[in-house]
Parts: sequence; structure tokens; C-alpha cells
Amino acid sequence: MTAPSTTAADITAVTANASPSNTALLELYREMRRVRTFEERVGELFVRGQSAGSMLHLSIGEESAAVGVASLMQDGDTFTTHHRGHGIFLARGADPKRMMAEIGGKEEGYCRGKGGSMHIADMGLGHLGANAIVGGGIPAVIGAGIASKREGKGAISVAFFGDGAMQQGILYESMNMAALWDLPVLFVCINNQYGMGTRIEQATKGRNLHERALAFGLRSQTVDGIDVRDVREASSALIDAARSGRPGFLAIECYRFFGHARMDKSPYRSEEDESQGRAQDPVKFARNTLLEAGESDEAELDRMDKEIVDEMDATIEFTIDCKEPQLGSMFRDVYAPGEPEPEAVITRIDRILAGE
Repeated sequence: MTAPSTTAADITAVTANASPSNTALLELYREMRRVRTFEERVGELFVRGQSAGSMLHLSIGEESAAVGVASLMQDGDTFTTHHRGHGIFLARGADPKRMMAEIGGKEEGYCRGKGGSMHIADMGLGHLGANAIVGGGIPAVIGAGIASKREGKGAISVAFFGDGAMQQGILYESMNMAALWDLPVLFVCINNQYGMGTRIEQATKGRNLHERALAFGLRSQTVDGIDVRDVREASSALIDAARSGRPGFLAIECYRFFGHARMDKSPYRSEEDESQGRAQDPVKFARNTLLEAGESDEAELDRMDKEIVDEMDATIEFTIDCKEPQLGSMFRDVYAPGEPEPEAVITRIDRILAGE
């Protein structure tokens, strides 16, 4: 098969000057606020010493990317995320209590506490897995795209990743295969301006990331993430095309409000840089837009925010009260059903010493 041709119309850059309808903006705001508040509680769980492991990567500042794309996905669609994927999974309908329990390493978590913050997955919601390896989850959507194409049910698979993955070869191999085989796949680069402590212009000369996808015949676009409506509008066109076997690439420009991980205090960023970056707040922008358009008022939004705070506060107490996983559960989901579980080393040593 030949890759689809790309015209000048496919090379579109949506800016914050666009003025799509405010229809459903209140619901988009609500979902972004849920993501923001959940991530704030993840940070609190860490401070309390209740999280599993020492690495947590917050997506505060990237809410429009998660909600704008995920709000258009359907039952049967699949996706992968990077290590900063809490918000994406929540926007796809994840239970915040089970998510927090997983981050806390508890039995009631999505992966029974074995995945933690960076390896959450749930096949029921189409989540093929988060991945701590930069770009590691991208090729999985190629397999999912092949399966979807053969089934012919119109499902798509979306790979979410950060700008750091733009330097990974597996991305380019995957884009080439998606275009060559006309797969129902969308690549979504959440460009938060930093790969760990490296500013993007120090990592790549060409910052128009969507242009790289054009070389493979993908329909590609860059959108400013300050307005979730713009993200949703850009996503809609690309998702519709992907469902028809025309894969695409979307780069979403945003700003990572905090350090790479929870303990990173961002010594590589100036106060001016952080001040300017945090001014591009998609949650605040949506709230102000609703107020200025008269589609909501302060009292209504405050009530909504309070309900969300109560919902997310409950995730911490739920997690603290959850059970620690039993040692023997480490082998669950690792071996095929019916296969005998391996013998623990300490048990084997005791057996040998006992002469059994």
C-alpha cells in the first residue's frame, strides 16, 4: 500500500486566536479541573510518604492535552501513555480512587499495586499501558492499529508521549509503518517544553515538531494548548481521519508547571521562565472564558470546584485504608493462567536445607 498524499491543507497550525463555540466548555473545564486536582493530591500523597517508590511525574499544566483528545475517544479505542500519564487515563474515564491506590502501591489499584505511578494499565478502558521508557509505549499502538483494521469496527489507537520522545527512533519507525499500512492510529506529542531538565530548543533545531510527520505521509498539526477547545477541534479532524485509515500526528504546545519529577525543584529554569509558562494555564483560561461569555458564574464554578476537591480528597483516605498486596501476588498476571507459580527463593532454600 502507498502512504496517503499530504496537501497544504493538512499542514495546519491552530492558534489561541481561534474562536470555536463554547459548547461543552463547562464540561471540558470540569474534566480539566478534576485532572489538576487529582495531580495535586498525588503530590500530597508523596509528601505524606504514602506513595510507592520515589518517582512521581505530574501533568499539571497539560490538562488540555489530556481532556481535549480523550474527550473524543470512544469505547473500543485504545491508547498508551508515557510516565506522565495520570491525567490522560483519568480523562478516559479511570476511577481516581483505583488510580491513587495504584500510585500508593495498594492491592485495590488498577495493577494491584505492582505498576505504581509509571506503569498503570487497564484493558477494560483500552489503556495498553503507561511506560517509563521514553517512547516505549509508541509501537504498541501499531499492533493495536493492525488489530483494529482487521476487525473493521472503526476503533483507533492513540500514542501519547512527550517532546523528549521526538528524538527516539522507534517513533519514526512507528510513523512510517502507520502511514505505509494505512492504520487507524494517532500520534500525540505533548510538548511541555522540557525533556527532564533540557529545554526543547537545546535538544532540537527544528521546533515545528509536526513537520517531521509530514515526511512519512501523516496528516499533522500543531495546536496551542492554552485553549482546550482548540485542542479538541484539532483532535476531532485527526481522529475522524484516523478512523478512516488515515493516520495522523498532533503536537500540543503546553508548559510543565513543576519539575520533571516530584522532587525536582527545577534549578534549570529561571523565575521569569516559570512565570511566563504558568501564565499559559489552560484551566484558568477555560474558567475565565466561561465567566466572560456569561456561560457560568463564580458561584457555579466554585461549587463545581468544591465537589471535585471533595472527590479527590477521598482518594487519599481510600488509598491509606487499602490493603498492602500479599507477597505471593507478585507472580499474578506474569505467568499464563494455569501455569504453576515459581517457588520463592527463601522457600526453596528452606526446603533444601530441610533435606526435602
